[in-house]
Amino acid sequence: MGKSKERVDAALEVVNSYMGLPAKTVFEHKEISKQRRVRNPRSKVARVSTVSMFDSGTGPAWAEISLSAITQNFKRIRDYVGGSRQVMAIVKANAYGLGAERISLALAKAGVTWFGVSCVGEGIMLRRAGVGGQILVLTDFWSGEVHDILKYQLVPTVSSISKLKQFECEAERFLASDAGERSSVPFPFHLKINTGMNRLGLEAGDIGQFARMLHRYSNVRLAGTYSHFAASENLDARYTDGQEACFRSSLGMLRSSGANPGMVHLANSGAICARPTSWADMVRPGTILYGYPPPLRAQKNVCATIVSDLKPSFALRSRVMLLREIEKGEPVGYGPEFIAPRRSKIAVVSAGFADGVPRSRSNAGSTIIRGAEAPIVGLVSMDLLTIDVTNIVGVSVGDVVTIYGRDGGSELSVARVAREMGTVVSELLCSVGMRVPRLYSEL
Repeated sequence: MGKSKERVDAALEVVNSYMGLPAKTVFEHKEISKQRRVRNPRSKVARVSTVSMFDSGTGPAWAEISLSAITQNFKRIRDYVGGSRQVMAIVKANAYGLGAERISLALAKAGVTWFGVSCVGEGIMLRRAGVGGQILVLTDFWSGEVHDILKYQLVPTVSSISKLKQFECEAERFLASDAGERSSVPFPFHLKINTGMNRLGLEAGDIGQFARMLHRYSNVRLAGTYSHFAASENLDARYTDGQEACFRSSLGMLRSSGANPGMVHLANSGAICARPTSWADMVRPGTILYGYPPPLRAQKNVCATIVSDLKPSFALRSRVMLLREIEKGEPVGYGPEFIAPRRSKIAVVSAGFADGVPRSRSNAGSTIIRGAEAPIVGLVSMDLLTIDVTNIVGVSVGDVVTIYGRDGGSELSVARVAREMGTVVSELLCSVGMRVPRLYSEL
């Protein structure tokens, strides 16, 4: 609770300085994307920085990301699965919208040596930011991307025999170029096997041909083999058991064909929580790394320990821009989709669906202001939302409105909202707009 309040206070100092509001602490302002330090009266130092699309100023909504929560979650996961196993931090989609560069650098400092990204461009971004270690590109690569894969020392995924052939040919071409003169061969890749999800992955029936081709190639090597669960959070699903059995069978076929599968990995967030048989050589935490376990479905609770130890790392906040008194029967917002059932006090909040507030929360969701929940009324628009604060005492222009996160004794977690909407946490995190500055705290 104490650290949570300090994180909020530190973030507010950054936001206040941009908006020209009075600051309660000494704030040393530096250019965007550089580190900022906020000293509070108790002499503790909270390191807060921001990444924004603007050269100066900021939008009225902001996101708070706790780097210490993310690194603590990594250490908890590592301890839970056993120190001998590797933990691949999944930072695809800009670390689920939270900022892959800053988060990856913090995780690398905490001991992470493997990172998972979705595409080559994301891997290049991490390398340019100074992220070392191994970076696995989890989806297939396109023709023409192999040069950058090898130049930036990324590890591609191979999902078919044709892609294996392409990777070998492109690797040979790269070695003949000036860029490849000092490269060490063979270049590593990971093989993805289709175990029933029917997206990417080599078919089990093609493993023999794959292994024979691999034996003939000298420029590439199989460094790892993996697959992906379709429903690991459903602990009673026979389908997931079938996928795991198919994967083990495929590994056996690889070995019997004379191919070493290398580092084996299968477990995503749900499987990390409750399927120890799938942990293998490495696990791949996604949303649980950021403090949000999947909604596990089972006859009994089998994973309370790891779930209860995870720390949420994200909050989304804005401010009251204007207060308005309206009479019974008056409308609010587009449509109008809301008609006041009584004399009401409406707060106009500087955040909309362009900032990450789902439009489907219109007349259905809530926010937190002054420690109390306030319902969203009217349609959420691109830049604004309206909330009913009639029953909340003392609301003023400039008050902080929590869209996701904790305020005093109240919490509106992104996991709760995802459940209410019938969606997943990752969709909500990834929907936070580019114009929303990310404020990073190490508290």
